[in-house]
Amino acid sequence: MRIVSDNLQAKLDAHATTFCACWRVKRKDGVVMGFTDHDRDIVFSGLIYRARSGLAPTEIESGLGFAPGGGEVAGALRDDGLTEADLANGVYDGASVESWLVDWSAPQDRVLLDIATIGEVRRGESAFSAELRSGAHIFDQPRGSYFQRDCAADLGDARCRVDLAKFTTTGAVAAVIDGAILADLGGEYEPGFFTGGTLRFTSGANAGARATIAAHSQEGRRASLVSWSAPAQTPMPGDALTLVAGCDKAAESCARKFGNIANFRGFPLMPGNDRVISYPGPNAPMMDGGSFFR
Repeated sequence: MRIVSDNLQAKLDAHATTFCACWRVKRKDGVVMGFTDHDRDIVFSGLIYRARSGLAPTEIESGLGFAPGGGEVAGALRDDGLTEADLANGVYDGASVESWLVDWSAPQDRVLLDIATIGEVRRGESAFSAELRSGAHIFDQPRGSYFQRDCAADLGDARCRVDLAKFTTTGAVAAVIDGAILADLGGEYEPGFFTGGTLRFTSGANAGARATIAAHSQEGRRASLVSWSAPAQTPMPGDALTLVAGCDKAAESCARKFGNIANFRGFPLMPGNDRVISYPGPNAPMMDGGSFFR
């Protein structure tokens, strides 16, 4: 239940109001920014809420129960506010957003409406829109363990225990041809070694940006890398990057590529759907009650 002061309630009940929306955005890297849909900057709690961001809210949905509510905020891409490069590089992914209703003539009269998390971001030529997910969206995330053939761990996490340093290399961009990044790496790797892995730029216009590698081929130390999402800025020759090997979460890869089968977090011998729906017959010699793996 929101607690509203008598003074603020009186303003809410008035026929003419002086209210505006303000957003306090806290990114995962600790940077805090303020935005407002008012035509002048507003200051409260030691933070300046910029008016030139061009942000505008949509309807926010919420209700009783555990169903996640949400809304959306849209705005223009500006150099002094939210930039296309930052959005494309995932700088705001998972950022916390506080939505405030503020009396711009007396900012001390305000009420916190919601605390949400930035979800999907859609970008256009000169504008963007960001999904705001309520705290209840956490309940939609998987919890616990699943019985599945593939590994449930992520490469290098506490359950996997693989030393990522042994499967990480550095390099530099040589050229960009038809969306593929040609890079000179610090070693020779078999084609596909980095497919599904991570590419991170450590210098240049895209410094700090990460992308998932969709395809990797290599001859000598010259590698060709295609990412699922293109970087915000075209990489330039000499831009430094770091690559982490990809893992397809299969037991064979865990044993052959990483030598880590002892920590495999899946059930590779679990019967699949074809076994579940099959039945005894002359063409199904394995359906005799014996082991599937004899």
